Amino acid sequence: MSNASKKPKLVEKNTASSGALPKEKLLRMYHDMLLIRRFEEKAGQLYGMGLIGGFCHLYIGQEAVVTGLQHAAKEGDAVITTYRDHGHMLACGMDPKGIMAELTGRIGGFSKGKGGSMHMFSVEKQFFGGHGIVGANVPLGTGMAYAQKYKNSDHLTFCYFGDGAANQGQVYESFNMASLWQLPVIYVIENNEYAMGTSTKRHAADTQLFKRGESFGIPGVQVNGMDVLEVYKAGVDACHHVRSGKGPILLEVKTYRYRGHSMSDPAKYRSKEEVDQYKEQRDAIANFREYLLKEGIGSEAAFKKIEDEIKAAVKEAEEFAKESPEPAVTELWTDVLS
Repeated sequence: MSNASKKPKLVEKNTASSGALPKEKLLRMYHDMLLIRRFEEKAGQLYGMGLIGGFCHLYIGQEAVVTGLQHAAKEGDAVITTYRDHGHMLACGMDPKGIMAELTGRIGGFSKGKGGSMHMFSVEKQFFGGHGIVGANVPLGTGMAYAQKYKNSDHLTFCYFGDGAANQGQVYESFNMASLWQLPVIYVIENNEYAMGTSTKRHAADTQLFKRGESFGIPGVQVNGMDVLEVYKAGVDACHHVRSGKGPILLEVKTYRYRGHSMSDPAKYRSKEEVDQYKEQRDAIANFREYLLKEGIGSEAAFKKIEDEIKAAVKEAEEFAKESPEPAVTELWTDVLS
């Protein structure tokens, strides 16, 4: 029987995913989501002031996705993503000061001010971009997973892309190779319902994107991306599947972005009522905060302390970015392969 004709493999559940999590980890998840939101709000503000140029795609609304998955990962696992990447960097533990400095084109940034919003890297944190070409990071992430397998590493690669990129041909070439070689990669479709301004219903013949790997024998799981604990549990199970040597897995994480596709997008293709419904009823941070209060895990005083710490960290990042000089003209000739 050929690989294409096999039924998709069932994902083995790891019972550890349903166990009680320590209070410290739960509060850290809340902290990480709130840090991403406050950082992105400040980035949007600096863009409006003209301090950030070029493209700027904000992650506001989608914070639970990368937060849940990074808490399921282990140190040394790699991450590669698309242009909506600031949240991924923060979740990987990259310094907010270096991220903000890069956004503002300063020498103190992770790419010395030459990469901007879409092209930041940190080998230390195993974060490999930020890629502006839709779908182009998927074969790169597949190659990273190939390297991990070649080196007999116990690490895996999280390869993020959007619902729009899910229609790109190179994605399926990557699926084929990853399944054929049983590579340690978790493909994450962040389905925020719109590919730029086109709804999923208008650009996808089958909107159940978690099924996209079936013909390659890759199991798929659909996850509520507005619930950080559900994302975390799906991530734990996916990591267990991959580290058990069973090859790639596909997670379709259903989420929603509150802002336009980028800062230049007025987002007139969707109604105010639709956006408000998500903000008021399904917001991942607000609902998680309410859950932590109800369970007695967090208190108003604890949340105030976290908010104050994050406010100070974002302010420090802003000041660092403003004070860091622009790269010298000679930097045009550095970091260039010739």
